[in-house]
Amino acid sequence: MPDADPVNWQPISQMPLIAGMIDGALDDTRDHVGTLNEARARPHVLDDATIGRVERVHTEQLEFVDIYDRQISRWRTEKPTADQTRKLDRMEEQNRQLRAVTMEVLALVGELRKGSIDRIMGMSDIELGLQALRGNRSSSRR
Repeated sequence: MPDADPVNWQPISQMPLIAGMIDGALDDTRDHVGTLNEARARPHVLDDATIGRVERVHTEQLEFVDIYDRQISRWRTEKPTADQTRKLDRMEEQNRQLRAVTMEVLALVGELRKGSIDRIMGMSDIELGLQALRGNRSSSRR
């Protein structure tokens, strides 16, 4: 989301909408972590384009995490009720977890990029052989 685009701040009545967006993003991102962890043993099943898309989506998601933080802070200044305050506390915790899990995805993507099929196909046979001898790669080209 470009900085030039103004943020459309929501009234506190839209708290359920934003909470749902945070919860949905957190669930999806946890699923992505699971999928990427499965690919760790076989990073060659991923190509650079796929890795790039995952990286772009989750980098953009971090921007939304920041916006959610600012939205929650704005709502806190509106003198929320006790029930709304509890909901804001929950949203804040979910958003904190979303940030952490998103950062985990980005770290995994960085790791997986090193073993993508594009990287392997770009290696010479000598490089692949050396990698195999060093134990850096469980297998050669498939």
